[in-house]
Amino acid sequence: MKKKLMLICLFASVSICAGNQNNKSNQYWPSWRGPLNTGEAVNANPPVQWSETENIKWKIDIPGKGLSSPIVWEDQIIITTALALDEVADKDRINDQSSGPFWMKLMRWSKTTKNVLQYTVYSISRDDGHIIWRTPVREDLPHEGIHKDASWASNSCVTDGEHIIASFGSAGIYCLNMSGEVLWEKDFGDMHIKNTFGEGISPVLHNGKVVIAWDHEGVSFITVLNKNTGHTIWKHQRDEHTNWSTPIVVEVSGRPQIIRSGAKRCISYDLETGKEIWSTFGVSKSACPTPVYGNGIVYLTGSYRGGSLQAIKLDGATGRLDSTDQILWTHYKEIPYIPSPLLYEDKIYFFKDYTPKLSCLDAVTGEVFYTRQKLDEMKNIYASPIAAGGRVYAAGRNGVVYVMAPGEKYELIAINRLDDIFDASPVAVENDLILRGVDSLYLISSE
Repeated sequence: MKKKLMLICLFASVSICAGNQNNKSNQYWPSWRGPLNTGEAVNANPPVQWSETENIKWKIDIPGKGLSSPIVWEDQIIITTALALDEVADKDRINDQSSGPFWMKLMRWSKTTKNVLQYTVYSISRDDGHIIWRTPVREDLPHEGIHKDASWASNSCVTDGEHIIASFGSAGIYCLNMSGEVLWEKDFGDMHIKNTFGEGISPVLHNGKVVIAWDHEGVSFITVLNKNTGHTIWKHQRDEHTNWSTPIVVEVSGRPQIIRSGAKRCISYDLETGKEIWSTFGVSKSACPTPVYGNGIVYLTGSYRGGSLQAIKLDGATGRLDSTDQILWTHYKEIPYIPSPLLYEDKIYFFKDYTPKLSCLDAVTGEVFYTRQKLDEMKNIYASPIAAGGRVYAAGRNGVVYVMAPGEKYELIAINRLDDIFDASPVAVENDLILRGVDSLYLISSE
């Protein structure tokens, strides 16, 4: 089953971190892990209960398929999708799952397409669900397959309220204005993903700089671009294979640094120069969850074929941190493979692998408050949990969303069910909860 996950991190993890400095960013959801890059919606208070007939303000279908988590700025919900331009259906590469050599069995988790895809960015009104604009950015035949649960539009966008950065990976990086006009684009060539499980690293936007991470089975690199022009500021090769974790940017003593999880090493780069600031051991064989940061501590995690959760004090962190006091604590059990952790009220919440078994630890000391708490009504979970209105929300692949109280003891508030599959992570803005399903986009509100 673990092989199945490596792709899905793209959707869930696949996701995007941004260090937006605009003072309005806390009001909205500018990146896939929210305004703080922790999963917390700072000023939101969405509903606790809903169903297909209760508290649904609107529900719409989006053509094509995309599993990127929504971002929100003012009235605009921004998502991406990949729309087939002909009638040829997607085909599984291999139907026989019980025989053949290992590589053939592995490929049963992948699919290819004979369709030319239209890669498209959508802006949808938060008020009533109408499409404000849609911008097709490329039409192309994908060069390789994806995981059977994935999409060719799994990378989330990021915005600072002036520009939107949308990544389709091998199909290009695009900068749009808030009216949907493409200002520039970059093509870094084709990514070659482990087991052809698909792409999903999201772009990062911080102080006018765009961070693009490109870990794959070819020449891996990390690069920083000028937001206004797309011109390269710096680019460094990385000794890494496929990872799906989106980096984050944090400021330490006024110095912004990019923190990038990896399989071989987790590395911090100076945002301005690309110089390596510190590194520590890799989190797992393939890194999927996005790091989270708070109170001077960054948390790095991943669980594929082993794994760990590292809590690293950033003040004074330089050079190789292995076996130093900068690593405040390390946890090795029930680590997430697909969903990113949630950091909220000095506690860190995470799911085991991609199963609905929840753990809660003290974020400062690593003390375990509870672990392997089973969310019985939920099946597998690819989406990352969020916090809003003093509650924790977690969405599962069977349409079930749990609402829980934060704290040292597990406390269930409500269980909600919708007729969809949720792989994209929930988003909360003001009194709204936005859920992107495989079939529909929901806005849930009590207003």
